[in-house]
Amino acid sequence: MPRTIIDTHLHLIDQERLRYPWLAEVPALNRSFPLQEYWAQARDLGIASALHMEVDVAEADQEAETAFVTGLGAPVTAAIASCRPEHEDFAATLDRIAANPAVRGLRRILHTSPDALALQPLFAENLRRLSAHNLSFDLCVLARQLPIAAELAQSCPDVRFVLDHCGVPDIAGRAVDPWRAGITRMAALPNVVCKISGVVAYAGADWTTEDLRPYVEHCIQSFGWDRVVWGSDWPVCTLTADLTRWVRASEALLAGCSDSELDRLFSLNARRIYRLGATS
Repeated sequence: MPRTIIDTHLHLIDQERLRYPWLAEVPALNRSFPLQEYWAQARDLGIASALHMEVDVAEADQEAETAFVTGLGAPVTAAIASCRPEHEDFAATLDRIAANPAVRGLRRILHTSPDALALQPLFAENLRRLSAHNLSFDLCVLARQLPIAAELAQSCPDVRFVLDHCGVPDIAGRAVDPWRAGITRMAALPNVVCKISGVVAYAGADWTTEDLRPYVEHCIQSFGWDRVVWGSDWPVCTLTADLTRWVRASEALLAGCSDSELDRLFSLNARRIYRLGATS
């Protein structure tokens, strides 16, 4: 395994500070998950630092969430902020978000949104504004939405997109197609990279490492070792596994890979793609 892991997908939940409407539908996650709880496991697993991923807070709390997590300090070294590119006033909001030097990109949850949302001309028009601020956009879409994601990324060629959770395959249902073709199409777009994260949440409670293998391997083969990053998706991963089990499964899936390949997946690509310092 690599000397250093940068976790590119950490969620922190603070229910005393922020509102998370969606958590009412997920009882297992409907509590606060503080940094201390994560770090108690992460620091012994080779994780040196983490990028905080927005947690779909109530829209009125979005900028408060960004301010909160970017003020935590190590091991949280940067953040992906929540946004609403479908709004007419997005440009002004973007200017405020981009003024925070710890923000490296944005995300708008799409896998629980109507398909039409990302197909609005205004959505792509606003995302094209990200390139002027050197900000990326994380894509969280269902497998069936991969064609929509590809169309969006193709319409914003100067914006770097990060496909979260291997494109959310239905691992529990052992569905490989048409997800596989969707990943191949996404990988053909030079402005898209893939995040090896989140898959255990879609694998069912009794998953094995071999259940994950076809999906992780297809993503790496499609995108190549320079266009993949790793993320924990903590605490969502706890729906079927703890952080330690996901890290150990990652080790098993990548057994036999070279040190160079592992270093790129686990840290070097994250530093380049999310503009993290060499000591992050």
